[in-house]
Amino acid sequence: MSSTVTRPKHIPTPTITAPPTRRPFAALQTRRLLRAFRHAAPALVTYTAVRVTGLLLLALWAHRRHHGVWPILATQWDADWYLGIADHGYPHTPGNAHDSGSLAFFPLYPALVKALAFLTPGTRATTGLGLAVVASLVAAWGVFAVGEHLYDRRTGIVLATLWAAFPVGAVQWMGYTESLFTALAAWSLYAVLTGRWLWAASLAVLAGLTRPTGVAVAAAVSLTALLTLLRRRSPAPRVLTAALLAPLGWLGYVGWVGLRLGRWDGYLAVQRLWRQDMDGGALTLRRMRELLLYDSTPELFLVMVTAVLLGAACLFALSVWDRQPLPLLIFTGVLLAIVLGSGGVYYPRARFLVPAFPLLLPLAVHLARASRRFRACAITAAVALSAYCGAYMLLVWPSAP
Repeated sequence: MSSTVTRPKHIPTPTITAPPTRRPFAALQTRRLLRAFRHAAPALVTYTAVRVTGLLLLALWAHRRHHGVWPILATQWDADWYLGIADHGYPHTPGNAHDSGSLAFFPLYPALVKALAFLTPGTRATTGLGLAVVASLVAAWGVFAVGEHLYDRRTGIVLATLWAAFPVGAVQWMGYTESLFTALAAWSLYAVLTGRWLWAASLAVLAGLTRPTGVAVAAAVSLTALLTLLRRRSPAPRVLTAALLAPLGWLGYVGWVGLRLGRWDGYLAVQRLWRQDMDGGALTLRRMRELLLYDSTPELFLVMVTAVLLGAACLFALSVWDRQPLPLLIFTGVLLAIVLGSGGVYYPRARFLVPAFPLLLPLAVHLARASRRFRACAITAAVALSAYCGAYMLLVWPSAP
């Protein structure tokens, strides 16, 4: 028997550590949101500076003409219709009464105005204008996000700046739906580009409840989703759900109008009250020919509208040449087809193209790569032109923008 005593191996005492603390989900999302906001801050500051410049010129011009700025921005033209819907709802029958055409205006914006008016001081007109301003900042953020995702941060900033300097960009800070619609469209397109299909479809539903052209957002999401399914050749429930969900907002409101009026073509009947039939672009071409060839003293505002329409068509061709992502091309293509193919009123066509921010991408890419001096001169000229056109549109042009 061995005299050596076998000693047990030393077993270290385990150190008891506290389990890692998990940060609450809401806190993580808040931090990410703040980080993204700081990243987009230059674009938002530049956007605000452009719109404030236009507002200052409008205020100075309005003061010289003895006009008030707030009524022009918050209570006139389409803003008056939206406020009427927020106050009284929709009619049950079409006709020639003052409120019969309100069914042509989609419900999300007046519903938000009515809901927020309970939480904010002032009138519903003030609430509607504040909602448009806040929505414009969210839209500028989304425009920046799309530009940065496709190219780089500088391109995103320039794209947001050019969108602010749109010739009729003054409507972005009016009681209109252009800002809200652009915000929903931009973030829906960004969600498609980044593969967030359910977010894209949900925002497309809301866009379809905001403007008739919401069908362009729905088409971008649904067609891109269907093509993605065909390429994968494998089941993708989220993609399929997005394809089916995206058009429900637009279809839901159009169907509701038909049920409310008791006729399948109820929404088309309402559009005919506004003389908004589709004629394949015949009226658009006729008006352009009259203004550019036969009218010796054309209205300056109508010349600007014509220039915007022709410029948009050229920019869409450049977008196709640059091979922009499919959802952007579908969105701008459908939107442009609706605007150019309408047989309705001609003068608001430039405003209808305000949400078509992807058309500005070729310009933004070129300016982002240009020299600093050239970029500064080009953007300064665009801002000055936008400020003048906006003030002229609201103070001199006698009809709605």
